[in-house]
Amino acid sequence: MNCIGIKKDGQIYDIQTAQALNIQGEEIVASNTPDALEILRHSTAHLMAQAIKELYPEAQFFVGPVVSEGFYYDFKVNKSLNNDDLKPIEKKMKEIASRKLPIVRNEISKDEFEKQFANDPLKQMVLKNITDEVLTTYTQGDFTDLCKGPHLDNTRDIRNFKLLRVAGAYLGGDEKNEMITRIYGISFFDKQDLKDYITMMEEAAKRDHRRLGTDLKLFTFSDDVGAGLPLWLPNGARLRSKLEQLLYKAHRIRGYQPVRGPEILKADAWVKSGHYANYKENMYFTSIDDMEYGLKPMNCVGHIEIFKNDLVSYKDLPMKFFEYGVVHRHELSGAMHGLFRVREFTQDDAHIFCTQDQIKEVIMEVIEFVESLMKTFDFKYEMEVSTKPEKAIGDDAFWESTTKGIMDALDENGYSYGIDEGGGAFYGPKIDIKILDAIGRKWQCGTIQVDMNLPERFDINYTTKEDTRERPVMIHRAILGSFERFIGILTEHCAGEFPFSIAPTQVSIVPIASAHHEYAKQLQKELIAMEIDSDIFDSNDSLNKRIRTAEKQRVPMIVVVGDEEVANNKIALRDRRKRERSEMSKEDFLKMLENKKQEDKI
Repeated sequence: MNCIGIKKDGQIYDIQTAQALNIQGEEIVASNTPDALEILRHSTAHLMAQAIKELYPEAQFFVGPVVSEGFYYDFKVNKSLNNDDLKPIEKKMKEIASRKLPIVRNEISKDEFEKQFANDPLKQMVLKNITDEVLTTYTQGDFTDLCKGPHLDNTRDIRNFKLLRVAGAYLGGDEKNEMITRIYGISFFDKQDLKDYITMMEEAAKRDHRRLGTDLKLFTFSDDVGAGLPLWLPNGARLRSKLEQLLYKAHRIRGYQPVRGPEILKADAWVKSGHYANYKENMYFTSIDDMEYGLKPMNCVGHIEIFKNDLVSYKDLPMKFFEYGVVHRHELSGAMHGLFRVREFTQDDAHIFCTQDQIKEVIMEVIEFVESLMKTFDFKYEMEVSTKPEKAIGDDAFWESTTKGIMDALDENGYSYGIDEGGGAFYGPKIDIKILDAIGRKWQCGTIQVDMNLPERFDINYTTKEDTRERPVMIHRAILGSFERFIGILTEHCAGEFPFSIAPTQVSIVPIASAHHEYAKQLQKELIAMEIDSDIFDSNDSLNKRIRTAEKQRVPMIVVVGDEEVANNKIALRDRRKRERSEMSKEDFLKMLENKKQEDKI
């Protein structure tokens, strides 16, 4: 394969840039690797922009970066585009690619570029964020755009791509600015990879938790309530409650103590924690008695105050607090997406206070907890260590020693992990848990964050063996991440076929005739006593239609009762998951359900 780029010190350069700057390093070849795909997708984004410019000559372009799932371009045209406009743009892209246009890198002074694009407000906005005096542009045919690269050498190498969707985006990501158009796309070197991706996307559409959430009556949103604020319907609330109970027991078994902090705290607390300086734009503030208060975006400050409430001995450590904490974060309107990105959500949050010597032990115990949960819900997962971000508190020595401690703990126990440079929380490095769903997509969920800064800021201590005062280490930990996001992911992972233990309705009872209603109601009472949710399908519809309705609701077990069942205290069972039918006594059925409840333990 031909070399399409050079990688040196973590930076990717295309061939033209590497030659211009005399950079030598690891060769990147045209293959299905993240580095190679970044070059291809960056070039495909420019190909899309050129096609848009030829179809809409008045088009002005902002930025077109590569993202985790392909690429996008933000631009402005004199027409409101929708997904129906994607095919003509794709067709034009293919035609341009077939022209085999060289993609040429050029250098230009900032002043000269500013003059050339004096009448383009989007380009002028891009220039505001650039301090370099010498800029680079890439030209293919009549199309030129400001860009650092990397790019391929010719449009002929861009063959396998698809435009995915049209969206709106605030200019520069600031909702105070105008809304412009964004088009997302994907591209691959290999034609089969593109086909596989399209197949996966089609399957994902079938599993979309927003559609299933409506079909299964799990949750809804209301403009009257506000964007990003989910309303849990009875089915969804039952599902969520069962998940909470399952996790509650798992925490208690592992020695966690339940606590609860307020949802609103004085702004002074957020100043002390560092959130006011580093996270204020994501928070909601109000005034009470002429004093500023902030809705909590995280639960850590409340847990610190609970720790401070009593004298703590080294014998008490590690001390584990957990809370299903409701938090609020200001998300941009265009960023919200079903349950995946909302403005109010509930974290399965915990904070563990320990000694420095206990850090490795605590991290390993949390990872065991993660493994148990992933096994219960049939998820595979990966781990990533995130290092110091640009906006951070604490000195370099803290960051270096803490990050090394995390990696040592993982290395010593044989865990593989990736590195996310600069992806840490502003107060400390972290381990991110990324789960893989049934169709191969990767989701960010849980996190384990080591923090020595907040204990210092809030001056918390424990008494040592020598009767001196020592600063504890604070470990922030969430396994699901949030109940909202996890339920959205789980819904798509199992396509609404939830595990029996948390299914909103676990048993549907279908009486054949009105004479069998009383027996069905008695069975439902016995199920409620066992904490098993059921419903009775006793409408005037035909028996087959009522059974089909229960099946569409993805209820794990359907019980049909008629004369035979009532006379002999039996049930006729349809197990949807096993695709089996059977008859058994009611007593055996209830025993079977009790055993089934115990199958899913964390």
